Amino acid sequence: MAPRRAASLGLLLLFCVVADARLYLQYYKDSCPNMQQIVQDTVVNKQIANPTTAGAALRLFFHDCFVEGCDASVLVSSNARNKAERDADINLSLPGDGFDVVIRAKAALELACPGVVSCADILVLVTRNLVKMVGGPYYNVYLGRKDGMVSKAEHAERELPKATTPLSEMISMFTQKGFTVQELVALSGAHTIGFSHCKEFTSRIYNYGRGISHDPSLNPRFADALRKACASYKRDPTMSVFNDVMSPGKFDNSYYQNLPRGLGLLSSDSVLYRDPRTRPYVEVYAANQTAFFEAFGHAMEKLSFFGIKTGNRGEVRSRCDLFNSLA
Repeated sequence: MAPRRAASLGLLLLFCVVADARLYLQYYKDSCPNMQQIVQDTVVNKQIANPTTAGAALRLFFHDCFVEGCDASVLVSSNARNKAERDADINLSLPGDGFDVVIRAKAALELACPGVVSCADILVLVTRNLVKMVGGPYYNVYLGRKDGMVSKAEHAERELPKATTPLSEMISMFTQKGFTVQELVALSGAHTIGFSHCKEFTSRIYNYGRGISHDPSLNPRFADALRKACASYKRDPTMSVFNDVMSPGKFDNSYYQNLPRGLGLLSSDSVLYRDPRTRPYVEVYAANQTAFFEAFGHAMEKLSFFGIKTGNRGEVRSRCDLFNSLA
């Protein structure tokens, strides 16, 4: 299929999805006319006060959408009868700033238009606005999602890739959800901001094996710096390192430029340059930031539609951490 025809078909399919799901750019125009401004004000204040908020929200968005779809199920708290997604082992390291910015926006919106704006829509919009605020691309956010009514820790453990997940398995996890290898590489570029806890990569920097001190795919000086930065990680499991050591607070394409230099923090980062299935995309995005931004924006827009709930398949929670039936 010719590229132009494929692109046209993709836009047509996207339009059909939007129409069928009843998601619109101006969904809250009448029901909560100041919604966009309220969210933006919250985002700006939070990011200025806590510069790690953008990376935190971006990671939270991915962990939400990849499990049960984009329905704010990751925000739900556990109770005596249910261990929720946020308490799955893989989610325990999710930064609190991501949760906090959504909670703040929800509180402000409940004052302005109670019971109208879903937590799921807030998380998607907050993420896009924060990405743009730290230098990333603007992409459309269609609104009208409902909040999900299921949140189980075991689903998160099963559906989310880990830092040590082999690439073939990651590709399989993405393709099962309808995402291409190219989209996997583009979404991985989210690691241009944010941080990872030391425990997620210590296997690469301590006693790697057979007399080798660190993963040989790591730059030796980088490995040494990581060992020093994480020296006390057993005593303090919250110790962390920026994902992108070159420009940690800016959304740019340096993440891809780091990979050939041995500066990929996680195993799941480094492998993208070493494997022939993903390396061509890494090279394109490393050389062309515009190409990365376009691919990332399209992939994020597509991900924001994944598994959405509309109509009676969901609800608009009064509190993002609690199903309405338990309120």
